[in-house]
Amino acid sequence: MDVINVNDAQQHLDAVIDESAQFHTPIIITGNQNQAVLIALEDWKAIQETLYILQVPGMREDILEGMRTPVEECVTKEELDW
Repeated sequence: MDVINVNDAQQHLDAVIDESAQFHTPIIITGNQNQAVLIALEDWKAIQETLYILQVPGMREDILEGMRTPVEECVTKEELDW
């Protein structure tokens, strides 16, 4: 994770945002008393979606089971139940 101080971040904010978005890397911004993390909006949305999905009971287990299932054993349904 890249680290940048708040003054440099202010002076180069557009470039800092572009770097975070292009390389999908969080950037730690250090202030005089605190620190914060800058992440691209696309990455933030992905994190939020992952957290939401993992809150659904049984979803984690279903995902893991699906990952272990060989593709040739997967069944295609014409219409999904949901």
